Amino acid sequence: MFRFLPFMPRDPFVAVVRLQGIIASGGRMQALNDQNTASLIEKAFARGKPKAVALVINSPGGSPSQSSLIAARIRRLAEEKNVKVYAFVEDVAASGGYWLAAAADEIWVDENSVVGSIGVISASFGFQDFIARHGIERRVHTAGRSKSMLDPFRPEKEDDVARLKRLQEQIHDSFIAHVKRRREGKLADEDLFTGDVWVGEKAREVGLADGVGHVVPKMKELFGKRVRFAVYQQRRPIFSRLGASLVSGAVAEVESRAHYARYGL
Repeated sequence: MFRFLPFMPRDPFVAVVRLQGIIASGGRMQALNDQNTASLIEKAFARGKPKAVALVINSPGGSPSQSSLIAARIRRLAEEKNVKVYAFVEDVAASGGYWLAAAADEIWVDENSVVGSIGVISASFGFQDFIARHGIERRVHTAGRSKSMLDPFRPEKEDDVARLKRLQEQIHDSFIAHVKRRREGKLADEDLFTGDVWVGEKAREVGLADGVGHVVPKMKELFGKRVRFAVYQQRRPIFSRLGASLVSGAVAEVESRAHYARYGL
């Protein structure tokens, strides 16, 4: 009972932030974005002076801007509070998911975790033949030569594709710079930025992870067997839990499954 007295030392505790799902902008509650995760991350660093913040990540990626915003918030708070950050990967931390993991000071994976995919992807469809068969005429009027780009209802243009690739290269360069900065001195002398992925121990060998380990035993190893945990994670709104958003939820589930399927999950 004496451990609860105000003048007695308290057991150390670690704040655990769960970051699970695709990364996307907007108000979708099932997605990870800066708006949805800001309060969780702020509380994790602010409440009770944690010994460390552990990020438990399970994300196939998504929006590069939202990935960057979330990672930047984590780094800002870690430096302001002088708190070390550890990332623990579950199924996958790929693309934007790895961007989040790289915000940590150390990255730990499961033997079967998929890690990497440091690249940029853009996917769409072309419907110009479909609408032509149905007698539909597409009418687009713009002010500005580059205002209409990669319209899915019009034939693809070489200039549009070239412009898209230039944009992707800029984002890719930003991603690479982030990983090199956060993993400085740890990366292997091989090309890790092709969009390829690595699993478990192999990720450690190439420097994208620090080792194989799980959040509870690793935190107990570092901070003692009596370490406590405070878990912060997104909660679905009550109306969503009652099924009021079945259509949007189904669409989000299809999108999420498509992202995870790229990594065989």
